[in-house]
Amino acid sequence: MSGHSTYEPKTGFERWLDMRLPLIRLGWDSMIDYPTPKNLNYWWTFGGILAVCLGIQIVTGVVLAMHYVPHVDHAFASVERIMRDVNYGWLVRYMHANGASMFFIAVYIHIVRGLYYGSYKAPREVLWILGCIIYLLMMATAFMGYVLPWGQMSFHGAVVITNLFGALPVVGEAITTWLWGGFAVDNPTLNRFFSLHFLLPFMIAGVVGLHIWALHVPGNNNPTGVNVKSKADTVPFHPYYTVKDGFAIVVFLILFATFVFYNPNALGHADNYIPGNPLVTPAHIVPEWYFLPFYAILRAVPDKLGGVILMFGAIAVLFVLPWLDTSKVRSMRYRPMGKLYFLIFLLACLVLGYCGAKLPDDPVIPGLSTFTLIDADLNSFVWLSRFATLYYFGYFLVVLPLLGLIEKPLPQPESISTPVLSHPGAAPAGATAAPEMKG
Repeated sequence: MSGHSTYEPKTGFERWLDMRLPLIRLGWDSMIDYPTPKNLNYWWTFGGILAVCLGIQIVTGVVLAMHYVPHVDHAFASVERIMRDVNYGWLVRYMHANGASMFFIAVYIHIVRGLYYGSYKAPREVLWILGCIIYLLMMATAFMGYVLPWGQMSFHGAVVITNLFGALPVVGEAITTWLWGGFAVDNPTLNRFFSLHFLLPFMIAGVVGLHIWALHVPGNNNPTGVNVKSKADTVPFHPYYTVKDGFAIVVFLILFATFVFYNPNALGHADNYIPGNPLVTPAHIVPEWYFLPFYAILRAVPDKLGGVILMFGAIAVLFVLPWLDTSKVRSMRYRPMGKLYFLIFLLACLVLGYCGAKLPDDPVIPGLSTFTLIDADLNSFVWLSRFATLYYFGYFLVVLPLLGLIEKPLPQPESISTPVLSHPGAAPAGATAAPEMKG
């Protein structure tokens, strides 16, 4: 809990502004004196990293929008002109393209941390749901942005994904027609996607503001999952976590810069450097890497409507997760069985991502069916996707509800301070550090 404000205006202008629009007080209470659990590890730095990623995407996106032409006859050429003729256009474009991947890397780590440490449990349900809304908006924004270069993968990816909405009963055809702006993916589609791609990041920024607000009501979760019981369990956000987050952001930006300057196309697809052609279909239409697990779930179901329902259900189940997990213990640190099933869940997600990048009928292990009794169909990526999909949904709908009822958790510490102060490297309470030896 943030508690009462400790901000005291020091100048006449600050007192005047504080009585009318307490912006300085808000910043002080949110980023300076905000009491934060003192045992947060580096997994908690990805919230700040995501804020930086969002800022980079908005700034570079606005600059690119100044030069981009949302027309099917000029979109591809305008992107190439940005790369060749606009001053530092190559840098802005590569920052924006790779920034999307960095954004998703950070958000997936952020989600995994929340799942492992139980950050979705009461009283943080609204905080978690707002995070899921941000993730959903990110997916929509990324998909529409991927269409804008109007390369081969952009065009045919738009055709495949928008056609999926047509499988929905009653409203499917109307949604597809609205997305297309006509009866096929064409210039009206590109215009709509450009408009929405420009708008949605600002919607994300608004929901991020609500997300931070919802965080400051119950306060941060922590690795132990134990609630803050006293002021001794916390430290001010500044300078402890501003320095820690700042260091993590710099390390992440080094990774970001490595892709931008040394391998900017590593996370993209070569076919997107070919102008979109409705008459030539790529041999293998695949989405960006961060959509591959959901693409594998879609292909795992032979029925089109069933695949669409499961694909969207994989995201929808996250919204109800706080009520599916019946365990009274937040952190997986104290849940041995929960930790094991969680690691299998992570493996299933990685398997789904790998399967999404492969052709569904390709053998998982070449030659296996020749030397064993295993049927060739079972040795395919589509069947591996089905097994991983079954566990993905089973983890949320079966494992977590039952595990909370049968699992015997390990003893939890009484407070955050207990494990911190009893650490082998920590000094006993009241002890002073030994003087540093001079060499």
